[in-house]
Amino acid sequence: MKVAKKFSNQIRTPSQLDSHDYLSNAQKLYQWLIAPIAEELVANNINMTIFSMDSGLRTIPIAALHDGQQFLVEKYSLGLIPNFTLTDTRYVGLNGSQVLAMGASEFPAHANQTPLPAVPVELKTIVNNLWQGKSFLNQEFTLENLQQQRSKEKFRIIHLATHGEFHPGSADNSYIQFWDTKLRLNELRQLRLYSPQVELLVLSACTTAVGDEDAELGFAGLAVQAGVKSALASLWYVSDTGTLALMTEFYQHLSKRPIKAEALRKAQLAMLRGDVHLENRHILRNGNQHLALPLELVREGKRDLSHPYYWAAFTMIGSPW
Repeated sequence: MKVAKKFSNQIRTPSQLDSHDYLSNAQKLYQWLIAPIAEELVANNINMTIFSMDSGLRTIPIAALHDGQQFLVEKYSLGLIPNFTLTDTRYVGLNGSQVLAMGASEFPAHANQTPLPAVPVELKTIVNNLWQGKSFLNQEFTLENLQQQRSKEKFRIIHLATHGEFHPGSADNSYIQFWDTKLRLNELRQLRLYSPQVELLVLSACTTAVGDEDAELGFAGLAVQAGVKSALASLWYVSDTGTLALMTEFYQHLSKRPIKAEALRKAQLAMLRGDVHLENRHILRNGNQHLALPLELVREGKRDLSHPYYWAAFTMIGSPW
């Protein structure tokens, strides 16, 4: 538990983004969790590993475990499940499905939230360039509109780009911020995401996969319990630009590789290996200008996104396929 906590803290709050101080603990955890079965995984041609963790271990960024040569995500698609009995293992392809993408880049004064300038680019890129669907920003990002849109069309993917906070204790301490209100943890079931079933809920927000013993894996875990087949969520306060890069890569790969966990893996590898990075006013993909950044996020010069801080927070919870 001590090593797991230290490892997570080293990655989510790095003193320097070119630091590798997390590696010794990444390797310790690999030796304890993966090494005892590593030969068996190879012998059986396993390409996906799914973890059902005990309390205290659920917030480990599994993708960043390290065998001394490679990160675990370089070997396997990865997923977390609250437990086996709650996991719907039936495969349903997402080709031809619609995405309902909603979020906010600014908030009313009473919400007391910092702006998220990358969100308009994120929503526009996902819906206009990468996937069929509808997007709603700021004042249109309300619970009422979410429910209205779901009553009109069968959206199999819901994408929420906003602030999220998880606090242990009472369920009404934790929330996802909509434009005009907070959706509390104990209100998630009221969305009836099981009717019709949402195949994938993407929570492009902070700490939406963190939980305590009463709410395992936070919003994402509860979403799976409430009827969503899979949820993609984050384990810490993620970088706005890093999230934009990962999300656009994820949807790019999801259209080509309909296994959700594999699409996430490909997006993470693109950042880890430098295929996707930031340079001046753009996110570059394989050397080509891919997305122009909002002025608020522009930094001159080149910045890679290879540190696990940028890509290891996002975790697929529930069914990995």
